[in-house]
Amino acid sequence: MMNRSLNLMMAASVAGLLGFYLLFATVPLYAATGGAGELGAGAATGVMMLATVLAELAVPWLLARLGYRAVLGLGLALLGLPALLLPLSAALPLVLAASLLRGAGLGVLVVAGTALTAQLVPADRRGEGMGLYGMAVGVPSILGLPLGVWAGGAIGFVPVFVVAGLIPLAGLGAVLGLPRIVPRPSGPGERGAGLRGLAAPALIFAGVTTATGVVVTFLPLAASPGLASLALLVQSLTTPVARWLAGRSGDRHGSARLVVPGLLAAVTGMALQIWVGSPVAVVAGMAVFGAGFGVLQNATLALMLERGEAARVSTLWNLAYDAGMGVGAMGFGLVLGHTGYPLGFALVAALMAVTLPLARVRSEVRPACAPLPR
Repeated sequence: MMNRSLNLMMAASVAGLLGFYLLFATVPLYAATGGAGELGAGAATGVMMLATVLAELAVPWLLARLGYRAVLGLGLALLGLPALLLPLSAALPLVLAASLLRGAGLGVLVVAGTALTAQLVPADRRGEGMGLYGMAVGVPSILGLPLGVWAGGAIGFVPVFVVAGLIPLAGLGAVLGLPRIVPRPSGPGERGAGLRGLAAPALIFAGVTTATGVVVTFLPLAASPGLASLALLVQSLTTPVARWLAGRSGDRHGSARLVVPGLLAAVTGMALQIWVGSPVAVVAGMAVFGAGFGVLQNATLALMLERGEAARVSTLWNLAYDAGMGVGAMGFGLVLGHTGYPLGFALVAALMAVTLPLARVRSEVRPACAPLPR
């Protein structure tokens, strides 16, 4: 399964995402210290994620015209080159422009990378292949987020920007080694059937990513910073392992049967955050939530790939990921003043539980893609 093309694609994706996560929390801090304040810091992240979602919508069109190799190269260039401009000034217009371009690069890279992985692995081992891809692309967030913030304070912003710009550009070497692959276009009937089959898994996944946006943004505020850091680290380590194990199980027994257990685990983990003053409840809850999140990452994506063309599926799945996290962070902030943290976390768990009736889906084992050159 781990053929040369898959190894090169994973190397390119890891390079791009490491460059992204090194600056994910560093650029807002740079904007704030440059005189833009908290409003400017929030605007940098908001503009970046908006560009990510909008770019994701355009990726199927780009893939059909340019192919995977060119589109992956575009994503890496958009992640790398704007970062090299940031040392010129901390003025908000430049920071926002760089954030806009880097957000677009992220959207292009994650959609194209997910879709190409689905096409490069054998159909009967697709779940495991997607799980391995998930583990690989999970490493940059674990390393890059804390390292970028620490390095910005220890050695200054400029070296971090240079390194974060050069790493994605180095990934272009891996992209050049990929074969020229253009997605197989789907017919009108296949598109309609695919959209109907994709709705339920996408909504389930969006509910869980909404909760992810809540805990990543607000758990450090609800609990002590040290406790929140430990809990989020446990979650970030649990999720990719659960995603890989879910892929192996899904290939053997079907991904549909994993959706309900994964969703129940995520709901349980979120519900435990009601006792936000208890270290045991918070850490254990995030471990259980991380396991459920990882299972659903793989199971929902595998089910969607059984029903639709890879580029379209990857776009919808990544939209559910990014939009769900954004909605969770913004929506929870709006209701927090009326609910407080314990009740707010309970409402988020209830929101996920509402999607349980959608989890009664069946696997449709059929290749969604034509055979491709290795």
